[in-house]
Amino acid sequence: MARVLIVPCGCRGRALAAELRAAGHAVRGTTRDPGHAAAIADAGAEPYIGDPDRIATLMEALTGVTILVWLLGAVPDPDLHGGRLRMMFEKLVDTPVRGVVYEGTPAGAGIARTASETWNIPLEVLESGDDASAAVNRLLGT
Repeated sequence: MARVLIVPCGCRGRALAAELRAAGHAVRGTTRDPGHAAAIADAGAEPYIGDPDRIATLMEALTGVTILVWLLGAVPDPDLHGGRLRMMFEKLVDTPVRGVVYEGTPAGAGIARTASETWNIPLEVLESGDDASAAVNRLLGT
């Protein structure tokens, strides 16, 4: 099975974490707020304190990770779907990550697709209502 990193691991991320854990995957979930770590652990994921606005704070969370889930569709901050997303893809080249699931904005999806092609990192772009767990499984070839 694989290790999946969910950025961030809020309500939707915790539901995904529980589903992935039930399927046998190891899951790590990020939060900016240490007060949310217990809820992430309760969902079966390893909590990690990191901020997608500061990509460097997420780098250690990528240790041993096969799939990154960038689950920021409801977050209106354009930097998280632009420059920060591009920077994350650039950093992924030197990690064990072998696939990205992106949920965000149309502009962010374009950036993710370009980055995926540039660095040959497989990508699944989620549209509204798409199953994130199924996207992870497609990237894993399961």
